Amino acid sequence: MLLGVNQGLTWSTTVNMKIDLVGPARRGLAMGLNEAAGYGAVAITALVTGFIAARWGLRPQPFFLGIAYAGLGLGLSALFVRETRAHVHHEAAAHRAGDGDHLTTAEVFARTTLREPALSSCSQAGLANNLNDGLAWGLLPVFFAAQGLQVAAIGVLAALYPAFWGAGQLGTGALSDRIGRKWLIAGGMLLQAVALGLIPLTQGFPGWAGEAALLGVGTAMVYPTLLAAIGDVAHPAWRASAVGVYRFWRDLGFAVGALVAGGVADLLGPRAAIWAVAGITAASGLVVAARMYETHTPQRSRHLAAPPSREVT
Repeated sequence: MLLGVNQGLTWSTTVNMKIDLVGPARRGLAMGLNEAAGYGAVAITALVTGFIAARWGLRPQPFFLGIAYAGLGLGLSALFVRETRAHVHHEAAAHRAGDGDHLTTAEVFARTTLREPALSSCSQAGLANNLNDGLAWGLLPVFFAAQGLQVAAIGVLAALYPAFWGAGQLGTGALSDRIGRKWLIAGGMLLQAVALGLIPLTQGFPGWAGEAALLGVGTAMVYPTLLAAIGDVAHPAWRASAVGVYRFWRDLGFAVGALVAGGVADLLGPRAAIWAVAGITAASGLVVAARMYETHTPQRSRHLAAPPSREVT
């Protein structure tokens, strides 16, 4: 519960601050940098804690690393974080008056969840993405262990997925600024579905390593691009609320994925659970392809990208 509160307070806020700072023309790049830093750290930590667990045991030694991370993050944020609201005011001034600039929290929730095609498409895609992420972190290590892999090898597989995810976002976020958001999201969801669907059909570490890498590439296409698309559509006055609603649905996918994967695995076995999640992921990609419109027009965004004239404190 405490880790969940931390996510809501810190990661959502860093996303919003980067969207504030960078402007529309480089929004995908900023989200790619943010998510690459986060999930690059996840990859390194998955690898290191796997080796720590193999050498010294599952607890408490691996958890000492997390305590050190928390202290380092607190110190860095206290020293270097600055307020970004002036950038929001600058961007809001470029929008037409009355252009959906005053919405209640309930109205933002309704738009982001159901009513607005691009926002709601992103919300369901985010949920499906983290649903299969919950499978990757929860069931796949159990599946690999049942196939006879040792803890250190499972740690390598657990690291490969976020490594390709994290590093790939450095390119995919910037690419979405050049070619748009929609087809990167739809294509990434379908690529994830293919990677997941192949895992139960594969035998041996090399094949699973390739599929973990493929799953990471698909997630890299989706993850920063979804956040950038939310920033494209939502008015600056309620953009942070829209990001919060999107992240509510996206991160709910972790819980839904754990329940779906666990329930189906109990009833039908791990392979059926993996295929079920692959099917959900593929269906989500098709929803994006059918319902979402393109949210990013590079030429228009350049006119809104100038920084505020006064210093931000």
